[in-house]
Parts: sequence; structure tokens; C-alpha cells
Amino acid sequence: MKKGNLIGIGIIAIAIVIIMTSIGDASSYESFNTALEMKKDGNENAIHVVGQLKKDTDGEVVGLHVREDKTSFTFVLVDNEGTEQEVFYNEPVPADFTRSESVVVIGQFKNDEIFIADKILMKCPSKYQETDVQAAGM
Repeated sequence: MKKGNLIGIGIIAIAIVIIMTSIGDASSYESFNTALEMKKDGNENAIHVVGQLKKDTDGEVVGLHVREDKTSFTFVLVDNEGTEQEVFYNEPVPADFTRSESVVVIGQFKNDEIFIADKILMKCPSKYQETDVQAAGM
């Protein structure tokens, strides 16, 4: 084979390896139960859990506790299976956190009781929601 063909095959092989490893790292949304099972099996990979903040009957967020220095906080997240879990995040509370429609936490269990979030992603209510618009004088 020519030297150019070998280099081309090598580049293609490297590209395939990179694609395969990135696919293996891609995470789907899991539940807190799955994350806990992973921890018990010794798997310490970060996992994505999606859910909603726990709210009372009036729609107010419950279980949100901000530390005195305001550099970290804990909150209760209810995943899609209905499991309530306390989550710790070692950063200040993000803006509009309590108004978010859903929350994705990326992290893992350090012990059997609390989920440690390395990152939080929020889906906030749309500012483009349909509302009734009435013209002046009507």
C-alpha cells in the first residue's frame, strides 16, 4: 500500500475511536434509584437525573435550604418515577431556580442519603406563553 493510503486509514480509525468513546460518554436521563444502584456497584460516573422541585399545595418550593454563607444549598428534587431525593449543590442558588419548570442535576451519590450535583440545568417557564391580549378601549 502507498504511504498516503495508510495515513488515510489511520485517520479514519482514529475518528471512529473518538466517535465511539463520545457515544459511550453520552448520558440519558436516569432516576435516583438507578444512580443509587450505580453507586452501590462501584460506578462513580456522573449521571443525569431530571425532575421537578418539590412544592406544597400552594405551589411554593419546599425543602430548599441555603447555607449561611450562600455558597451552597440543598433542595428536594422529585424525579420522573416520583422518588424524592435531597440534592446538594456546592454553588450559589441560580437565578430563577424556584421558578424552573424542570431541573436536570448531573452528579452522583457520595453516600446512600444525598445526591451531590456537579452541575444544574434548568428549564425555566417560557416568557412567550400565550396570554389574552386586550386592545385599549375594547
